[in-house]
Amino acid sequence: MKAAVLRPLAAALLLGCAGAASAAVQGLVVSGLGGDPDYEHRFAEWNTQLTKELRQLAGGDERVVSLAGAQATAAGIEKAVAQLAQHSQRDDTLIVVLIGHGTFFGDEYRFNIPGPDLTGAQLKALFDKLPAERQLIVNTTSASGAVAEAWKRNGRIVITATRSGGERNATRFAQQFIEALSGDKADRDKDQVVTVAEAFAWANAAVADSFKSDAAIATEHARLEGADPARFALARFGRAAQHAEDPQLLALQQRQQALEQELAAVKSRKSGLPEDTYYAQLEPVLVRIARLGDEVETREKQLGIAPGEGTP
Repeated sequence: MKAAVLRPLAAALLLGCAGAASAAVQGLVVSGLGGDPDYEHRFAEWNTQLTKELRQLAGGDERVVSLAGAQATAAGIEKAVAQLAQHSQRDDTLIVVLIGHGTFFGDEYRFNIPGPDLTGAQLKALFDKLPAERQLIVNTTSASGAVAEAWKRNGRIVITATRSGGERNATRFAQQFIEALSGDKADRDKDQVVTVAEAFAWANAAVADSFKSDAAIATEHARLEGADPARFALARFGRAAQHAEDPQLLALQQRQQALEQELAAVKSRKSGLPEDTYYAQLEPVLVRIARLGDEVETREKQLGIAPGEGTP
């Protein structure tokens, strides 16, 4: 019974946590200077692809701002952040991605954009103005590891393409990160949701493989800072995407999330309880989980969602 109940619950928990935020996802994608035509084209293309993926997650084009080329100036970025701050709430989810080149000299990181560059400290000050308590900031530029520690704060996950400011070569991480969101290749647990943890792991491995394929020494090593990356959804497909569109299913999944927390609390007490007492506390929680699972299935049938493997 435990395996039959807990496996779908894990997927339901993730969908409940991430799906509840899906109606309030805000995003910003910025691609900076390329320095030569090849990089200019590459960065613009990555911006377009990633913006498309995030708009699908957010459920609306207006919720994800894209800046590229002449628009990606310090003033343009400041304006975009101000607009996001004005139209977002504390319980929203924020995703910011920087694409391009970065530099690091002395103790200062700079994001290379048209006109004056923005420093790591200036970017942090801008991001800290955003009210969303749940944030993901992905800096895919060279030398981006220089800001990994400085940009951290409660509720924010920071991903950088490099380990430190000393890794200064052009990076490959952005391309692989986008690939991770574009299908099911990064979906390790097959629940039809790609989380930050899964996207990072897949992209990091793909970058390493690309250097091996080129018989080259790896010049970048991605870094992730922050809590709960496995509970932050970046892409959904199949039945998971259908679940995210129905408020009633989302409400059921939020109830499942609460039960998952209750289940974890019971499990944490196992070592200090007699066996009979432990299972007496565990059983009613599992029963409620099973009943909620039945409610989810009933709602799926009402919506015409076919039963499937690996989803709630």
